[in-house]
Amino acid sequence: MKRRTRIIAGLASVAVAAVGLAGCSSSGSASSDTIKIAYQKFGAFQQLDAQMKVVKQEYEKANPGKKVELVPIQAQEDDYATKLALMNRAPATAPDVIYEDTFRIKADADAGYLLPIDQYTDKWDEWDQFYDNAKQAGEGEDGKIYGVPMGTDTRALWYNKDVFAKVGLPVPWQPKTWDDVLSAAKTIKEKDPDVIPFNIYSGKAQGEASTMQGFEMLLYGADGDGNTLYKDKKWVVGSKQFEDSLQFIEDVYQGDLGPTPQQALDTNIGTTITQTWLPEGKLAIDLDGSWQSGTWLETGTAPWKEWNDVMGQAPFPTQNGQEPGYNSMSGGWTLSVGAKSKDPQAAFDFITMFLDKDGSIKYDSENSQIAVRKDVAEDPEYTGANPTFEFFSGLVEHTNFRPATSEYAQVSNAIQVAMESVMTGQQSPSEAAAVYDKAVEGVVGKDNTVSAG
Repeated sequence: MKRRTRIIAGLASVAVAAVGLAGCSSSGSASSDTIKIAYQKFGAFQQLDAQMKVVKQEYEKANPGKKVELVPIQAQEDDYATKLALMNRAPATAPDVIYEDTFRIKADADAGYLLPIDQYTDKWDEWDQFYDNAKQAGEGEDGKIYGVPMGTDTRALWYNKDVFAKVGLPVPWQPKTWDDVLSAAKTIKEKDPDVIPFNIYSGKAQGEASTMQGFEMLLYGADGDGNTLYKDKKWVVGSKQFEDSLQFIEDVYQGDLGPTPQQALDTNIGTTITQTWLPEGKLAIDLDGSWQSGTWLETGTAPWKEWNDVMGQAPFPTQNGQEPGYNSMSGGWTLSVGAKSKDPQAAFDFITMFLDKDGSIKYDSENSQIAVRKDVAEDPEYTGANPTFEFFSGLVEHTNFRPATSEYAQVSNAIQVAMESVMTGQQSPSEAAAVYDKAVEGVVGKDNTVSAG
């Protein structure tokens, strides 16, 4: 029987009770025969937890005497990272395997949380199936490998075709500029006031979703040379494009074209959007990720049979329609070995069991991930699993990536502060941009900044 078949069959017999962080963070691994797996489980994102439970059973069956302790952490991304840092402070609580965001790899490797795994990947006969750029996403500043990639993603506009037809907007929809997006939102507000016209994540409560799925989708598609955060190994300040991006946020939230600031600052808004607002036609346009439909599949946490008939996708346009015409942002996650692991080989073996071809097909398909393995990307089981794969994979050609530096997390926080101050009307875009510039200089030092002007 193929391994994938065993995984699917095993799901039916796995207990659904999750092991809470509080219940196991103090005990540590009983011995080197137990490996601890720390990962995120939050809101609509439950597929990883389900697959972890199945691979745990499979690993323990294949390795008599070995035990797997699952530590699902119920937290959004920023809080998840904070809890991981706390766990990594002591050998008794440090995980053996860590679900790790690629943009944190360099910082966490520098902090001593992650183990370089080149000696293991070099001997893994499936490592050459991973695309080179995906491998690079798991590299530290020293060029060593600190994580095995699970998949990647892109971002675009999801729009409700029924709402668009009702208010007289074209379907299919392809906005050419930022103003086109705002214009569509204004039409929806005027003609169907019971529907939230447009969502773009903003503010500190949404953490990196605000920075990456919100602000950077604007900045990296803005018109002009200051449309980046990081250039020639220096952080960009004094950027008109940065201010323009904040102006767009102000237009949405102060123009009543999005959720109320109170709704937007609810830590559960992502789950609300995916499980309620979009399926119930309460939100017309959502700037979000390629993984969104994973929740609506039969294997997802909120199956929605009609989702592909109702929801359309459009690339997010550049500010004034300048080349290449759209912008996307890409990221991804890895499974990494903790630096304090008592048995790194066992930890790596768990990772390879999770991310072999069959495991990767299952994970990428059920989470609507863009495949990072060549054999998965070419497999009909994967390509036929989701009708949006072709669209979102096509955005990779002109996608952008976050600066993978150890300072990025602090810079990202400063962006979220700027967004929140504008969306709530506390500061103008120019005022918030000036505060951001000072914050960045405080984080990286003035010598490590460059003026966009």
